[in-house]
Amino acid sequence: MTVYKGIYTVGITGASGAQYGIRLVQEMKKKGYKVHLVITEAGWQVFREELLIQTDDRKMVIDELFAAGDGEVSFHQLDDYTAPIASGSYQNTGMIIIPCSMGTLSGIAQGASGNLLERTADVMLKEKRRLVIVPRETPLNQIHLENMLKLSKMGVTILPAMPGFYQLPKTMDDLIDFVVGKALDQLGIEHELFTRWGEERDNHSR
Repeated sequence: MTVYKGIYTVGITGASGAQYGIRLVQEMKKKGYKVHLVITEAGWQVFREELLIQTDDRKMVIDELFAAGDGEVSFHQLDDYTAPIASGSYQNTGMIIIPCSMGTLSGIAQGASGNLLERTADVMLKEKRRLVIVPRETPLNQIHLENMLKLSKMGVTILPAMPGFYQLPKTMDDLIDFVVGKALDQLGIEHELFTRWGEERDNHSR
């Protein structure tokens, strides 16, 4: 029986920034975690439009993107309510949706459970387990803000995809790694994706 460091659900929706979710899963698998992955139809569209990935064979895409690492990635269809993560009896350590569209955010805030992703988030809420949402939208209207506040009051961590610049990023990967690193922090997973404030800054003093 394989022993994992932890078991998490990762959702990737149709908000811009699928790179965040992909990078997160890659890092988690590399570190020996089991990941239950759910991708919305709009999320797959972002794979095609932003990453230029052909998604006709979705299993092949998953296998190629997450080949490295000692962990495991289990991919679930959006309508598969028989997946273990749909039940509160399954010992899921936590869940993160990265990036999270305003549509998915709304569904979670209203308790709609309209698909496996929303249902799993609802399980996290009712079982009082860790749930992190990484919204990717701008500007934000009142409905967006009220939905975030509603979830925040229930203990959900709202972590906007806002990269920091104090680590002096030089590439797109640096910006992505900063957001992913902040997400891993919220999940309690150690990483070295960026230089933390106060670390090795002697050459960059103001």
